[in-house]
Amino acid sequence: MHVLVSRVVLATRSSSMSQSNTSPFPNAYAAFEAELAKILEHKYLESQKAGHDIGFERALKDWAAHHRPNWREEMKKK
Repeated sequence: MHVLVSRVVLATRSSSMSQSNTSPFPNAYAAFEAELAKILEHKYLESQKAGHDIGFERALKDWAAHHRPNWREEMKKK
């Protein structure tokens, strides 16, 4: 899990740097915390649907593939 969280941090940090003033977050760590909260919420909801814990890695991959682009676009609008 540490490796996955590190990947999220690095991806968030690099995207935050490239977004410059388009990010509603004051720094990369705040962006990471917001994204992590959404991933954990997704993990909870998908685990409830599945009837068992789907695990962080599966939730992360699914959220990144299906929800991250839209979430980031929404964050840019704020």
